[in-house]
Amino acid sequence: MRILIIEDDREAANYIRKGLRESGHVVDHAADGEEGLEMARAADYDVLVVDRMLPKMDGLTVVETLRAEDDRSPVLILSALGEVDHRVEGLKAGGDDYLVKPYAFAELLARVEALVRRRDPETVRTRLTVGDLEMDLLARTVLRGEEEILLQPREFRLLEFLMKHSGQVVTRTMLLEKVWDYHFDPQTNVIDVHISRLRSKIDKPFDRALLHTVRGAGYRLQA
Repeated sequence: MRILIIEDDREAANYIRKGLRESGHVVDHAADGEEGLEMARAADYDVLVVDRMLPKMDGLTVVETLRAEDDRSPVLILSALGEVDHRVEGLKAGGDDYLVKPYAFAELLARVEALVRRRDPETVRTRLTVGDLEMDLLARTVLRGEEEILLQPREFRLLEFLMKHSGQVVTRTMLLEKVWDYHFDPQTNVIDVHISRLRSKIDKPFDRALLHTVRGAGYRLQA
């Protein structure tokens, strides 16, 4: 998932960002309401995590503005204000959920995934399968047959994207945007290097190849 955190407390934002990235998500951060509003307008996020008390523009105003512009991205509001009236205000402003500080990261992650699951059940699948290749997104493990395959974090994200689009041609531009979060061509062979490493782990030791190059187009993972 691609997630935007709008939080002025840098320590709290870093804590959330680190946890979400470790869970395999792409995370952007804005430190005030105005910046957060502009970032939310400029990109398509799966979920927004918005602090209620923000400099320049408060979180509820950010959410109300986005809703007025017909932005339906799921929103989780974070706040130290936890009375019933405060929670009702947040939900009426357009928030989909409201989490009171202090909170456990595990609960924040569960709420984020629940919000996205309501919007798109396919986004939060926890187990992927292509032929005899299996990926457990919660345990962060990959098996081919009975053999466990050890992957680096970027290799895991690359394989996850390929598995979610199995049978389809995945272009280099799609990989740059969704796996590396690049919105420009870095003019390097970073994709070729990672594809080669991935092939050496998921295909080379086995009889049948799953990862195929589609000349002039991209790559396809197919049983």
